Order: sequence, then structure tokens, then C-alpha cells
Amino acid sequence: MAKTTEKHTDFNIMIVGQGGRLQFEALIFAASLRDQSPDFKGRLFVAEPQPGALWPNDPRIRGDETRDLLKELGAEIIPFENKHFGHTYPYGNKIEALFSLPKGEPFVFFDTDTLITGDLASVPFDFTRPTASMRREGTWPQLELYGPGYGAIWKSLYDKFGLDFESSLDLGQPDEYWQRYLYFNAGFFFYDCPRVFGQRFLDYALAIANDAPPELVCQELDPWLDQVALPLVIHSFGGARDTPEAGLLDGDITCHYRVLPLLYARESDHVVKVLESVTAPNRVKKVLKEYDPIKRMIYQGRGRKVRALFDQDDLPRREQAIRNTIKRNGFWMR
Repeated sequence: MAKTTEKHTDFNIMIVGQGGRLQFEALIFAASLRDQSPDFKGRLFVAEPQPGALWPNDPRIRGDETRDLLKELGAEIIPFENKHFGHTYPYGNKIEALFSLPKGEPFVFFDTDTLITGDLASVPFDFTRPTASMRREGTWPQLELYGPGYGAIWKSLYDKFGLDFESSLDLGQPDEYWQRYLYFNAGFFFYDCPRVFGQRFLDYALAIANDAPPELVCQELDPWLDQVALPLVIHSFGGARDTPEAGLLDGDITCHYRVLPLLYARESDHVVKVLESVTAPNRVKKVLKEYDPIKRMIYQGRGRKVRALFDQDDLPRREQAIRNTIKRNGFWMR
């Protein structure tokens, strides 16, 4: 087990709550936070996108029961306006929602498909040195046969924003291997001011989307735009890999499970136990059963059937192989 070293100042947490799947994941997140991290003294914000020109339908949380339960679990639902992304790129919510948080107060953003599995208040955050999730695969860039390599693609982005490329490299990894280059999953990130972080994140993301370097001409930016911009933002603020130490976030303290079938397939017995424990109270169950994938996976036992398909101590190396097995057996749902 990774060890923490000190307590720290209070901080805020932000997740995005939106009508449909995300609102139910937000309930599970809030329930697990209160259950597993009773010493957390900060505020939990559920940022809710508002109707507008960038949404063809109302994106807000549906149903008073969900709203009421989130509030009972200590969450504060706060509205935000989409000015740049919205329906065409919903991953941009995590950027635009940052402007709704209190200015100058440390924050941690989590994707809603995250489970708190330990004492979050014990994590020794240094909010002046941001980082993000290292639980990722080499999803971007995808190299073309006669196109530029990893180094040229990433360097073009660092050069675009006047950032030092060499200091971002992990020199313990070989040249032209994807892990040599700073790359994160955007499932969590933090800093000491959400407005400052959000403005730079927005500026970089829009600049890449609207005026990418020539080296990116063959690269897809949907859905990867946030994960392309994020390492540049983190590096610009003096952040790095694994601050705080590895093994806490996406480790002993949190689990970014992404979809419930993957949680049951590959996560620890402790993670499964926390999930089923925090979703067991009748008040929580009544609301969560409104969402069919949660009802089937957790309450009707399909998750346990998924778990039985795998040896958790000898899982396939690539996530796609796990997904394929689940789909082949008819248990994939989200």
C-alpha cells in the first residue's frame, strides 16, 4: 500500500453532473466520498451545464430525486454556461466548468466515473505542482507510416506555446516510445486556482483545435483534444508526473473505473466491495435503479458474472482485449 505523508489544507472537488449516465455516476461518486473519506472538509461541487445554443437538448440533471439525493450527500449543484464546446465536444465541460468554481481556492477535478476508495483527505497534494492521471494507454498520437514521430508531434505543440520540450521528457524511456512524452488521462487533475488553470486549459485547447501545427495534420483531436492540451497546461504551471506520489490517486485512494463492466473485470476486491456497499442503502438504490446499466450490473448481478470471466491476477495487457471478452459474452453496457 502506498503511504501518505501529511495532512494539508482544505480543497474543493469538482465533478460534472449532466442528464443521463453522468448524473447517476455523480451519485455513486458522492456516496463513496462520504463513506470512504469522512475527514474531507472541503466542498463537493457538481457542475451542471445549462441549456443554450450549443446544446440541442436540455443537458441538465433530470429528476428531483437525483438532485435531492446529491444534496443529501453533501454536494452543491452549480450551473455553468458553455461558450465554446457543448454537444459537439462534451469533454470540454471539464474545462468550461472550472470557471464556476471559487477563484483562488485549491481544487481537484474528477471524472464522474470515479470511485473514492480511501481517505482522500490524507493525500499530500501540492497544489502548486499539478499533475493528472498516469493510468493511461498510448491513445494519442497515432503515427502514420510516413508521418512525423512522437517527438516531432509533441515538440511542435510545446514550441507553439513557448514551452520547454526537453524538460518534459522521461529520459528513462526510449526515444520514440510513447511513454517518454508527457501524456495523461484527464480523469483527474488539480491546481491552486480553477480560474487560472481553466483559462490556460481553454486557451490551449482552442488554439490546438483551431490552429494546430502542421505535424498534427493527420491526427484526430476528437475525443483526444483535452488530453492533448492537458500535459502542456500542467507543464506550463511547473507540474510533472506523479505529484503526489504514485499509488494514491488511481491507486489506493481513488479508482477511475470508466465503465462498470471494466470495474468488475479488472479492479480489486476492495473496489468492488466499496461500490456495492455505498450503493446498497435503499435511498441510494431507489434512484440508481432508474439507470438500466447500473441496475443490471450492480443489483441484478451481471457485474459478478463479468468478474467471473477474468483472473484479476492475470488480466490481458490491453484494455481492448478485456472489452472484447465482455462484449463477446453479452455483458457490455454503459
